[in-house]
Amino acid sequence: MPDQKPPRDVLDERGTLLLLLNYHRSSLAAKLDGLSDEQISWSPVASGTSLRWLVEHLTRAEHLWILQRYCGHPGIFHRDTKDVSDLLAAYREVARQVDDVVLAAANLDGLTVTDAGGSPVTLRWIVMHLLEETARHAGHADLIRELIDGATGR
Repeated sequence: MPDQKPPRDVLDERGTLLLLLNYHRSSLAAKLDGLSDEQISWSPVASGTSLRWLVEHLTRAEHLWILQRYCGHPGIFHRDTKDVSDLLAAYREVARQVDDVVLAAANLDGLTVTDAGGSPVTLRWIVMHLLEETARHAGHADLIRELIDGATGR
């Protein structure tokens, strides 16, 4: 898989954050290209981290931080993802909902409306947290994919 450098578009703060978040989302999703359900569920480490777990974790994190804590929607995200396409469809759907919320917000200074595990945080903080969390786990996915079949690149 070819290495894709991050985009360098000149945008405002919100646009830049979403541009980079979507770059890392796409990088993570690309790590599943051409793999079987068995391969995406394989873990090389004792913690059980797999490509499937990484995508499920980030789907839940985006749902939790934006839809639950920022917007106040009840309930924990759960969707039965039987195969790779279901898994990626769920991830992309939550990402689309998150992007819609971020784009519709008057600004990035709005605070979480439900408990965020401590003091309220701004939408800016949440998007930056999701960006760093996604980038971190995309790096984990890079290593797992290379161990599966030697494929490298972002």
